Amino acid sequence: METSLKAWWVQSLALLGRQIRVFVRDVPTLAQSLLVPALSMIMFKVVLGDAIGKATGQDSAYGTVPLVILVGAMFGSIASATRLNNERRTGLLGRLYVLPINRAADLTSRLASDLVRILTTTLLLLAVGHLIGFRFTQGLGPAIGLVVVALAYGAAFGIMTLALAVNASPGAPIVPYLGMLSSLLMFFNSGFSPLSAYPEWLQPIVANQPMTPAIDLMRALAAGGPLTENLIKVAVWTVALLALSVYPALRGYRLAATAR
Repeated sequence: METSLKAWWVQSLALLGRQIRVFVRDVPTLAQSLLVPALSMIMFKVVLGDAIGKATGQDSAYGTVPLVILVGAMFGSIASATRLNNERRTGLLGRLYVLPINRAADLTSRLASDLVRILTTTLLLLAVGHLIGFRFTQGLGPAIGLVVVALAYGAAFGIMTLALAVNASPGAPIVPYLGMLSSLLMFFNSGFSPLSAYPEWLQPIVANQPMTPAIDLMRALAAGGPLTENLIKVAVWTVALLALSVYPALRGYRLAATAR
């Protein structure tokens, strides 16, 4: 087994290439990760755009684009977790683990491929968002910051789904449960409608669930507005998810790869 930093880096890059090729060749997953979010964004604008704009006083694209970027990151992570669970069931994970390579290389490559996917999807959706009225009015720095928020949110959610995938039994119904969670987050946030439109008892939940501060922060980075409170909330959610997921992911990966 290789333990040097150079071996970890080189082997992670090689396995990252494998992950990207697997993703690109999986046409249904590729379409779900790239085309479905883009079409959904256009549909939301056509169907709900005027109603949301009248309620918020702002072009609905500034809520819809961040919302769909985060949803795309979440559902793409669910697909990655499902593929990992399938590779565990077929024995491929175990075969990779016994190769004379750095133990962390495969796990690193999976996380890196998720970041590549999120970055690609984010840039594509920003381009589509431009067609429906989304603009960066605050300069290059905030625009880069918006992409960083998407990557941080996607990375935290991705590590959480990976931890669930390696700790669940092979063939476990990961997709239905994570899909239900993602759907709840998707429909109860500030991307569709302002916080004041929700019932009073629901507003604190909507305001503090992980998607809402991320959407509001991305909106402010694009169109202007207060940043500090939502930046703190996004940082807290990101650190909390990472803290709760990293060790279970590492331990579960080792146990899943060596299980007989």
